[in-house]
Amino acid sequence: MVEPGIAVEKSVKLTINSDLSAMRDIQDQVLQELHRYGFDSHSHFAIRLALEEGLMNAMKHGNRFDPRKKVQFEYRINSKQLDVIIEDEGPGFERVGVPDPTLDENVEKCSGRGILLMETYMDSVKWTRGGRRVHMIKKNES
Repeated sequence: MVEPGIAVEKSVKLTINSDLSAMRDIQDQVLQELHRYGFDSHSHFAIRLALEEGLMNAMKHGNRFDPRKKVQFEYRINSKQLDVIIEDEGPGFERVGVPDPTLDENVEKCSGRGILLMETYMDSVKWTRGGRRVHMIKKNES
């Protein structure tokens, strides 16, 4: 639960490099906040997975690990939900153009699984700005 002295809602905006250490730091920061705001262990797992996939997609597929390109990361958390926005500087993509990894003809392919996981584990996932920006919401079920 929220400890005394912790704001009712916390909002953070960060600009990070396209490197894996920055991704881990952000995951750790958000997971600490989940604990403070009373999210259960199932939510921790779902959010960790969605953050990892979303940030990895932004760095790898969007920015192609280009050290000159940044990832914008924003989150808002309160006792009811977590909102996360991840935006890269890449060319973007069409969500409908990503093959469904659960179809027989795509089971062997290596693409689309991260998006499927994000959309499965989060309560809401919306792609905007030509696929360069994802907004995810996870409600606190505890």
